[in-house]
Amino acid sequence: MASNPGKSRWAETEEDVAYEAKLKKQKEEKKRLKAEKAQRLQAAEEEEKSRRREAAERAKPSTGVEDRPHKKRRISPETDDPEKVVGRKRLKTSLSYWAPCRSERNYTKLNDIEEGTYGLVSRAKDNGTSRIVALKRLKTDSKDRNGFPVTAMREIKILRACDHRNVVKLFETVVAASDTAFPTVSLVLEFVEHDLRSVLEDMTETFVPSEIKRLMLQLTSGVAYIHDHYILHRDLKTSNILLNNRGVLKIADFGMARYTSDPPPDNLTSLVITLCIGCIFAELLERKALFRGSAEADQISKIFELVGLPSEDDWPGFRRLPNAKSLKLPRQPGPVEDRIRPRFTDLTKAGCSLMRDLLSLNPDNRPTAKEMLQHPYFGEVPKPKAEALFPTFPSKANQERRPRKEPHAPARGDRAVKLGEIDVSHLLATVTPKLKGLDFG
Repeated sequence: MASNPGKSRWAETEEDVAYEAKLKKQKEEKKRLKAEKAQRLQAAEEEEKSRRREAAERAKPSTGVEDRPHKKRRISPETDDPEKVVGRKRLKTSLSYWAPCRSERNYTKLNDIEEGTYGLVSRAKDNGTSRIVALKRLKTDSKDRNGFPVTAMREIKILRACDHRNVVKLFETVVAASDTAFPTVSLVLEFVEHDLRSVLEDMTETFVPSEIKRLMLQLTSGVAYIHDHYILHRDLKTSNILLNNRGVLKIADFGMARYTSDPPPDNLTSLVITLCIGCIFAELLERKALFRGSAEADQISKIFELVGLPSEDDWPGFRRLPNAKSLKLPRQPGPVEDRIRPRFTDLTKAGCSLMRDLLSLNPDNRPTAKEMLQHPYFGEVPKPKAEALFPTFPSKANQERRPRKEPHAPARGDRAVKLGEIDVSHLLATVTPKLKGLDFG
């Protein structure tokens, strides 16, 4: 076979070129796979580092608002009418750090005061400062899956935020060992000697007008303060109003209280509290509850007897209620003042006007607590009595009793005093001159 004289025997053939191209392609493929593997390893390493950082951040204790997520998932449905929430200003609550609770052993229990729905209240002494306080031990149910009582959480949160001389002060919260899953929690409150209901029950006479005016002024001032801080008490009554021996009134028992918004929602209003203030006003004047019905029908009948029947403007649809037609409603023509004045004879004209406004069936006609403070009733004579001049009363919480001078019952047996042991010579000395000349034979 003759060789091609124009071409070298070492020249690359087509097969060699194809083979070299194949090797080059395989090399590039290996290089690409290696680069992809390196990228995957780097991504996995970055992901592991990120996961570890997140775990470390979660393990750190929360230090404040900056640790919160910027946005939370909304789980409540949007309102049907967005115009209702335009301009609504939500309350900004305090998020300050709460220190761990001290032990209840720092206090020595002196005596029980009373037991209510939400706890047992006792008088106690601080072992460190000897200060007398009130311990309110909260009732907890171990079977309750909700855990700590929500009423207690509300009361603690609200009292920590309040600072007013007419609102009871919360000093701290203490805990004690318990057999249940939760420790026993007690609120350490300032000790106040009386509650207003007990004072009214034990009084032989009512407060004088100047004293009633001072009590109403303090009550209204305290209510105006909590309303300014977007708090609705929702359980205002004489048993939840305290009075100390210096004449200072304190609003207490915030277990039913709520934080609200500005303006409050449709189902909450601060004007219900001013209606309660009107009932307390009447109770201070009469020393008994204003409306004491034996049943629901009798209760509403007594209300209408004093404040009149509701109109369609005051209570739309009242006549169409299921049992409205069966009620024997009183017919009281004329203005409400004509029924208030004969019942509360100690009230002035301005006082009757305030009572009428507070007991109005229509909430729109009732004054707010701030408006009450400007009412002419508080500025007229007699002026509110100074707190230092208030009378004092025996404190049931202090286990005090009013001293009574009573004769002792005659003793019997050996304890009886014999007549011969009693010296009556001083009595006979004054009587003997008068007996001269009388014959007792």
